[in-house]
Amino acid sequence: MSGPLAGVRVVEMAGKGPGPFAAMLLADMGADVVRIDRAGHTTVGSGPTGRGRRHVEVDLKQHEGVEFVLRLLSGADVLIEGFRPGTMERLGLGPDECLCRNERLVYARMTGWGQTGPLARAVGHDINYVAIAGALGSIGRRDAPPSVPLNLVGDYGGGALYLVYGIMCSLFERTRSGKGQVVDAAMVDGAASLMTTFHWDRSVGRWSDQRGTNRLDSGAFFYDVYETSDGGYMAVGCIEPKFYEEFRTVLGLVDPKWDSAQTDVASWPERKEELAALFRTRSRDEWCEVFDGVDACVTPVLALDEVSTHAHNRRRGLIREFGDGLVPGVAPRLSRTPGAVAARPEGGIGELMSEWGIAVSKEASTSSALTPIQHSR
Repeated sequence: MSGPLAGVRVVEMAGKGPGPFAAMLLADMGADVVRIDRAGHTTVGSGPTGRGRRHVEVDLKQHEGVEFVLRLLSGADVLIEGFRPGTMERLGLGPDECLCRNERLVYARMTGWGQTGPLARAVGHDINYVAIAGALGSIGRRDAPPSVPLNLVGDYGGGALYLVYGIMCSLFERTRSGKGQVVDAAMVDGAASLMTTFHWDRSVGRWSDQRGTNRLDSGAFFYDVYETSDGGYMAVGCIEPKFYEEFRTVLGLVDPKWDSAQTDVASWPERKEELAALFRTRSRDEWCEVFDGVDACVTPVLALDEVSTHAHNRRRGLIREFGDGLVPGVAPRLSRTPGAVAARPEGGIGELMSEWGIAVSKEASTSSALTPIQHSR
């Protein structure tokens, strides 16, 4: 195995959304990840975020199954679980039991609402968590309903990335204390954290609660998308004065009304209408030629099927083949110990335990509570 996390052993309790994505990020950087699937519910081949780990089906209703997971955790560095609060405790796999077996274990818990609070045990999805965090209500155009930002803000940005951050912080701290700890990663917490600047701006009077009227939420004419003559779109983000001046020069916006337009909030709607009319006079490709090489922060809005063929993305190898489809490459890119989208080795339960330095009896390795490990690309 290679990568900066080579040698880090991770046990992932099978789940959906941010948990698998976090495990994918760790596996891409070289961590040895084993996913525990519920008996009869294998997730092998469950998509790109399920890549790079081995799988074993475990019947956690049987004592032998729970004992197997505990023994596995005795040789692990990290546990990732995304069940409702209390579920792991009822299974006999709560933090107390696991840390008793391995005090160096980082016990990483991923939920929507967190381990405490009135909503801790309530159901929900990304859209619910970002709604409560104030993110959803802040995204959208003026006089229109909030816009759903895919499940990027809750599941992945506020969830998986903060989970991995908590794991890495805990692993680093362990080098000093020699002890693991529990990571309580909640999507509502992460989404709120991503909104730090906006919460502050609102509290000091620099941000309006009315969507689509602020500097970065489509309110400003210099930070928005504009439709072109062929139905495409151009993204404009000329916030800084020097970029704004380049933007004006290219478009021939010489009228003095544009001089102070960036700070004249009342004029934004009118300036936006003028720019909308201007951008509709040419196709997206024609506008790309106009702004090519110009420092005006103007780019085309690409569809997913165009991303891999864009010159910049193609040069960096941004999109790569994976199985029968395409996926982005590993990010970030490290100079000495880069990660990779790679398959994991096949092996049975005995081989896994041996690799992790865990003694296992023949009876345990053939128990009906366990199904042999399978391979995941």
